[in-house]
Amino acid sequence: MAQSFVVTANALTLTEAHESALSGPFLRFLDIDGAAVSTIGAVLGSETISASDALAARLDEIQFDLGEGPCWDALSTANPVLEPDWIHHERSWPGFEAALGVSSVGALFAFPLMIGPLRLGAIDLYTVRPKMLSDEQVSQTQLLAKIVSRMVLRRALRLSEDEWVDPPDTKYSRRVVHQATGVVLAQLRIAPDDALLLIKGHAFSAGRSVIDISTSIVDGRLKITNDLIETKDSD
Repeated sequence: MAQSFVVTANALTLTEAHESALSGPFLRFLDIDGAAVSTIGAVLGSETISASDALAARLDEIQFDLGEGPCWDALSTANPVLEPDWIHHERSWPGFEAALGVSSVGALFAFPLMIGPLRLGAIDLYTVRPKMLSDEQVSQTQLLAKIVSRMVLRRALRLSEDEWVDPPDTKYSRRVVHQATGVVLAQLRIAPDDALLLIKGHAFSAGRSVIDISTSIVDGRLKITNDLIETKDSD
């Protein structure tokens, strides 16, 4: 039996620091057969963080290897990919189709994981029989994907070698990070916590310190929009 949106959102939040359990709430929320949460692309690399079963993990693995499939399309378009009848799907993924072969997949859905312009990965969902998602289910799953996006990025920051945290040394370092956070939240109209997370995520992906990124933002050498990150830095 499907569970409510609020219950699902709360269940996802409870998996913080135990992200291998992220796929479970989607099974119960959408009454589907399998789910996987993965990072793909340049920011965090390709990794399955959570998979409900072997087939869900296999769907991710095929897409990692071939660089095509519903997760890649969801991430590149920043929109859900909905294939309610896999046998009669309309998109062209020749390598993915050939690798998947004869399977028990009836429907495939993918939702992008994003924070501002940072494209982190995707949620991959399947059913063994054809299935439609209602407009409300699609909209609510997109909201759930935002929760998962924050958790996935926080996980990456937590697991990174130096954790990409601000060095607790000078008043200036704290001030410039706060200033940059204010600039980003004004540019994107997002919450302060999300603005700071986005700054840290960009520092992580760029291999630079949070202080360095914050200084570039405040100085106007780096501008973050919903679609891209523009930089005027000479390096």
